[in-house]
Amino acid sequence: MKNRTFPSSKNFLKFYVTEEPNDNHANHESGTELGFWIYLMSDCILFAVLFIVYSVLGRSYAAGFSPVDLFDLNNILVATFLLLFSSITYGFSMLASAERIKSKTIFWLCITAFLGICFLVMEFHEFRHMIFEGATPQRSAFLSSFFALVGTHGLHVFFGLIWLSVLIVQVLKYGLISDNQRRLMCLSMFWHFLDLIWIGVFSFVYLIGVI
Repeated sequence: MKNRTFPSSKNFLKFYVTEEPNDNHANHESGTELGFWIYLMSDCILFAVLFIVYSVLGRSYAAGFSPVDLFDLNNILVATFLLLFSSITYGFSMLASAERIKSKTIFWLCITAFLGICFLVMEFHEFRHMIFEGATPQRSAFLSSFFALVGTHGLHVFFGLIWLSVLIVQVLKYGLISDNQRRLMCLSMFWHFLDLIWIGVFSFVYLIGVI
């Protein structure tokens, strides 16, 4: 009769101590990604509502300022280039993180942050100029819907820059661990989403408004 071999207590504990946490970690990652996709969908609904409001109120000038009076398309083109190019630099940071090159990842994240800050500075300058000219949100329905749409996008970029700054610190401190890789991916989706929204803003608000 053959002797049966049973797993030792050491191997038994090893299975439950090493394998189960890995499964839990995978479940945690998929849960985080699902939650972030749900958040992005809610943001899609928010911006869809703002676009609809602008489409309804965007021609209500109340005998005041119109897009032709206020928008400087050259400055808007520069701001658009800055934001779109920041998506390219963020893509470079994702490639560097996939190769586990920490220094290149940090470098491209910093370039992305710089471009995002430049975009916000230009947007702030535009708002400041409009308000100085008397084109305030309460002046007309057009201006109210404009500030609501463009301002909400600007706030998203601002919070994205805060998130990006925190992530740079985390990568500097902890390196390209799996948690930071996941955070980089989530921020990548968020940043590219903001670019898509801005393309809609540029086309629907600025370009059509001036033409």
